[in-house]
Formats: sequence, C-alpha cells, structure tokens
Amino acid sequence: MNLEPVPQLLVFGVFVGALYGVAAVGLALVFGVMRVLNVAHGELLMIGGYASFWLFTLWRVDPFVSLLATAPILFVMGLALNGGLFSHVVRLDEETKIKNSLLIGFGLALILQNLAIQLWTADERSVTAAYSGLGLQLFGIVFPYTRLGGLAAALLGIFALHVFLQRTYVGKSIRATAEDWEAAELAGVSVRSVYLITFALGSALAGVAGTLVSVGFTIAPSIGLTWTIKALVVVVLAGLGNVFGVFAAGVLLGVAEALSVLAIGPAYREVVGLALFLVVLLLRPQGLFGAR
Repeated sequence: MNLEPVPQLLVFGVFVGALYGVAAVGLALVFGVMRVLNVAHGELLMIGGYASFWLFTLWRVDPFVSLLATAPILFVMGLALNGGLFSHVVRLDEETKIKNSLLIGFGLALILQNLAIQLWTADERSVTAAYSGLGLQLFGIVFPYTRLGGLAAALLGIFALHVFLQRTYVGKSIRATAEDWEAAELAGVSVRSVYLITFALGSALAGVAGTLVSVGFTIAPSIGLTWTIKALVVVVLAGLGNVFGVFAAGVLLGVAEALSVLAIGPAYREVVGLALFLVVLLLRPQGLFGAR
C-alpha cells in the first residue's frame, strides 16, 4: 500500500470532518434539549447554502462574510418553524414526541426540497470565490484557502456556542432544561422560550454549515438527506451533552472516511461511517463522549 498520500488524506479528512461536526452540533443541540428529532435538518443546511449562493451571485458577497447573513436568516427561520410546527409536540411524552417530530420533519423536508427546486432549479450550484483553487503548500501537503477558512469558521462557531452555553443566562437555562425541564420550570426558567431559542440556534448552525458546504462542495435540493444522515451518525458517535465532543466525532468520521479510500477505495467510503455507527451503537450506546 502506498502511504505517500496519507498526510494529505488526513488533512482533507479534518477539513470535511469539521463540516460534519458543525452540521451535527445543531442537530444534537435540538435533540438533547427538546428531544425532538428534526430530520429536515439537512434541508435547513441546504437553504443556508443556497442563501450564500444567492448573496454571492447577486451582490458578490464573499461566502465567509455571508455567514453574517445566513446564520441570522436561518435563526429567524428556526423561530418560525418551531413556533408553527415543532412547538406542538414538545410537551408530549418522549416516545410520541420523537415519532411526531419525525413525521413533521419528513413533511418539512419535502416542502423545502420542492421550494428549492422552484427557486433555484435542480441543478447543482457552488460558490466560486476569487481564491477558490488557491492554497498553501507545506511539506508537500496542500491546504486550500477555502478549506482553511471553513475550518476556522467551524471552530469559531463551536467555540462561540460553547461560551454562550456556559457563560450566559440563556445558555445556562438551555443546559438546565436539557437536564430536567420540570425542575428548570420550577426554578423560574421559561421552558417554552428555551425551546424556541434552542431550535433557532440549531437552525442557525445548519445555516453556517450550509454556507461552508457551498464553498467546498456543490449544493442541490437533494443534498438534505445525505447531510441529515451524516449528522445523525456523528451524534451517535459522540453522544449528547458535549459540544466539543460532537465536533470531535465529526472530525473522526471525516478522517476515517478519508483514510478508507486507501483501504477499500472511494466507492465504499460511505460504508465506513455506517460501520462506525453500528460498532459504537453496540459497544458504547451513550457515545464516545457521552455520559452513562
């Protein structure tokens, strides 16, 4: 086996895994706090990618600058979706809540896919900035500027979320609600408002991931399911309750997929994620970084 491309594959895996991590953190936050499984999370990511594409195409807004618009846009969209759809299931028992949220998510995914087709057609799109295709080369390893920028934005977003959850009153209310919503409500926390903000934050993180995907990959109305599955795999790998753990699990998945190209070829790289998913689910159901 030729080991020369291993360092480059490792770097590529970290770049891709950072996107997996950002996409998964939003899904993990919503499920961990609300116990709502939003299977339309990938479609929200897709909308974020198209928002950046639109801003770049119409007004030449740099994709990384457009994060300042796409995150708030998806935040507001999350407020609307939670208020109009998911708020009706949060007070149900956990099993019924998950089943009903799945049905709502599937319906929402279909609506958003068809809306995207009407607005942008089914063609694949991407954002090609002036620096796309350029990069640094160190020790024979190429570091594309777009991927470096994506990694930096992903790390900044995860760190900002961590600080928000740890240092602000709203963040502490979110963590308290995740632990025990009844006790949090008795302590004076507005659980309804916490759920609203949590879903909006998860949607905003999907928008951030969508923008980063639009720079390094192509976006199309059909990508939502793929990214939802990736996010679910990462959440299972990581477990709940640890923002950095979810991000690290995303990087782990990205590196594993990248290195699998040498062992089993690119055609089967998707199998690696599913294999990790099953192994962790069987041997450590609480995830690599989750508490028992």
